[in-house]
Amino acid sequence: MEFGLHAVRSCAVANVRILACIMRVQGVMDWHATSPEAVLERFETSLQGLSADEVAARRARYGENTLPEAERRSLLSVFFGQFKNPLIYLLLGAAAIALAIGDASDAIVIAIVVVVNAIVGTFQEGRAEHALAALRRYSAQKTRVRRSEHEVVVDARELVPGDIVLVGAGDAVSADARLVELAALQVSEAALTGESVPVAKQVDPIDAKAELADRTTMIYSGTHATAGRGVAVVVATGTETELGKIASLAEASQPRQTPLEQRVDRFGRYVMIAAFAMLAVFGVVGWLRGLPAADIAMLGISQVVGLIPEGLPVAMTVALAVGVQRMAKRRAIVRRLSAVETLGSTTVICSDKTGTLTKNEMTAAATYVAPGADERALLDAAVLCSDANHDFGDPTEIALIVLARKHGIDVGALRRANPRRAEIPFDSAIKAMATEHATPDGTRVFIKGAPEAVLALCASVDAGVGSQIEQMAERALRVLAFAVVEGALGGDELHALRGRAKLLGLIGEIDPPREEAATAVAACRAAGIRPIMVTGDYKATGFAVARTLGIARDGDRAIDGRELEALSDEELARDLDRIAVFARVHPGQKVRIVDAYQARGEVVAMTGDGVNDAPALVGADVGVAMGGAGTDVAKEAAEIVITDDKFDTIVAAVEEGRVVYGNIKKAVLFLVATSFAEVLVLLIAVAAGYPAPFAAVQILWNNLVTEGVVTINLVMQPAEGDEMQRPPRGTDDPLLSRTMLKRLAVMTPTIVACTLGWFFYRIESGVPYPVAQTETFTLLAVCEWFNVLNCLSATRSAFSFGLLRNRWLLAGLVVGNLLQISVVFFAPLGGLFHTVPLHLEQVIAIGLVASLVLWVEELRKLVARRRQRPSPKGWQPAQRVAVGS
Repeated sequence: MEFGLHAVRSCAVANVRILACIMRVQGVMDWHATSPEAVLERFETSLQGLSADEVAARRARYGENTLPEAERRSLLSVFFGQFKNPLIYLLLGAAAIALAIGDASDAIVIAIVVVVNAIVGTFQEGRAEHALAALRRYSAQKTRVRRSEHEVVVDARELVPGDIVLVGAGDAVSADARLVELAALQVSEAALTGESVPVAKQVDPIDAKAELADRTTMIYSGTHATAGRGVAVVVATGTETELGKIASLAEASQPRQTPLEQRVDRFGRYVMIAAFAMLAVFGVVGWLRGLPAADIAMLGISQVVGLIPEGLPVAMTVALAVGVQRMAKRRAIVRRLSAVETLGSTTVICSDKTGTLTKNEMTAAATYVAPGADERALLDAAVLCSDANHDFGDPTEIALIVLARKHGIDVGALRRANPRRAEIPFDSAIKAMATEHATPDGTRVFIKGAPEAVLALCASVDAGVGSQIEQMAERALRVLAFAVVEGALGGDELHALRGRAKLLGLIGEIDPPREEAATAVAACRAAGIRPIMVTGDYKATGFAVARTLGIARDGDRAIDGRELEALSDEELARDLDRIAVFARVHPGQKVRIVDAYQARGEVVAMTGDGVNDAPALVGADVGVAMGGAGTDVAKEAAEIVITDDKFDTIVAAVEEGRVVYGNIKKAVLFLVATSFAEVLVLLIAVAAGYPAPFAAVQILWNNLVTEGVVTINLVMQPAEGDEMQRPPRGTDDPLLSRTMLKRLAVMTPTIVACTLGWFFYRIESGVPYPVAQTETFTLLAVCEWFNVLNCLSATRSAFSFGLLRNRWLLAGLVVGNLLQISVVFFAPLGGLFHTVPLHLEQVIAIGLVASLVLWVEELRKLVARRRQRPSPKGWQPAQRVAVGS
């Protein structure tokens, strides 16, 4: 059964609710090592099944065979979750101060900004949840059970410990159960263990220390039968199944704070410190000038509001939302906005193999025809000694059917011409099977199985066969041997054929890598991201696929779960650089692998599709689930769901994450440059004995409207094309990097000089204060419009970016001009914002002065480019500079 992450998080409650765990009550946990008779006795049941009264009693005692579904987040809780942002806290504080001093209009405007930000975030998360819900396949799972000597079909949730369940090819397994009878039963456990091929089951007890993937006497919830049939006694239901244990492990793996959230927290603290420091400075300056307390309070709140980049939370939300929409077009559904940026910070991708890097379908990749045989005889044996059809059955046998059809064999006609008379089903102990057929040339027996089993039945074997088997094994192929016996079976055991068989040949199969996976891995390498394979498959198989795809390179190695268990945390940390494949690992070990990389400061993305991947998906910095072949548990645990199950879609998501973060840094640079300029203009003017260059309401207009119409559009800037050639950002990379601070040291003083210089000049020239204030207010707006062009790149000229490339930004500049014209020339707005109409010559002069902001920065960029230009001798490529840094 498939259970959601919300159910996962309710496991602790469920464990309290369940009165007793059947394993603890009975005192036996290693059911795979216990005989069928002992298991039946322990659960006080028989092959005739439980009675209706006993089923009811056990259901009352142990509960339903489910994991409790937790309530999904309400729309209201999602909405209030958007306020968990330090910059939002600062804005709310500024609104409270404004309200306290009687400036209700300022408080209302700030509150509107905060609410709009929350609405945008809620809308995006809601869309993601609805999209994910469309992927879920809701169906009431049924299962066959034997009760009171009758076979009945019941809801899977009604199963209880001690129930006798019946499984056959195509049936889903709904609880953990110990097999007591079977006939050639094979079960696909890829979703639970990562094993790429179905597992042949047996009845006889096995070693108690066997790993989960090797417990061939058990069937587990969340898996399904692919061939044969079986009868089993239920030993665990609900939270006590292996699936339930994984759910508990996922519950313990709490999501980490994303890199963006960490950077915003740090940035918010710095802004808060700066705001309080500037508030103290304004208080001292106002007191020294003998200003009234009310005036000091108004100037203080003006500078606090001016210092806080109100547009940043909205800009960040829009940037992430735009990334979400772009990713959705590339078949990636984002469930958490910040996960977009987290992917852009990723340094390690831990990828599952089966179904993610490979197709999760066996394919015949090599054949060997034994001396004295022919290829047609080999292919005939492969078809006749198989039960699969073209599209149903054991994937290993389906690959044989496909191979035969590729060689022009009519499978149906061949089977009709050679009807099966008898068979010896697959024996997991011997790893072989045989079928007897009436052929046009007489009775024949065809044998299929592991090479060692089939060769042991042959009268003679050519010396070259061994080397052929070794060569296929080195390529991580699953090798099947085929032989023929002239005559009948002569018994119901394979050893009766010993010495009578003639080897026909070998067929090697593999779960082939996805065609696009190698290109995606190479793109990861170029971007400075290290891909790692974490698989439940065998070490040799995983390593061969890893080498084919470029995940494993010279000097790299693979380790399996046993080897990993033997390593201490210190030894694992020391060997991480050379381990490319972690094979045969269980869910707890996957979490340990993720933790080991995170302990080194890596930002880890974990991909997966199975139930066994859920804990690591939760614990990783960003979990990426496969939407097609993935289980509901994996989808619920992940933050991003890839609907086409392609690894290259993950790489595209990484690229989009880098674009988003680059645009956020551009917005930060733009907003901080303006915010600091506003505060410095106010502080210097007041300290110099001049009246305030701006009214408080003008600062709010500037921060929320003038900046807003271009900031939101700035974060929609398209990719520049080289994002995946840059190295990943460090985890300690701040929103305001050292390079950005150097740029601010040029931008902010230029804006201050233009704005304050104009204000001083006009006041000293005898221009009425309302006119000078309106001109300064307008000049600041025009300076910002020029400065937004500066922020498109750290070194490339603003003229190298066609404005039509980002039509949103062009539209923002047009709207910004129209809004500024309306607030200056429209009388009702002029009264509200303390402005007066200006003359055309004044407007032209303001535009010329404000353009200095662009020309100064263009000069700085020119110098920077010349410094990066390689010298004629000993040419070296220029170092890349991150956009917005």
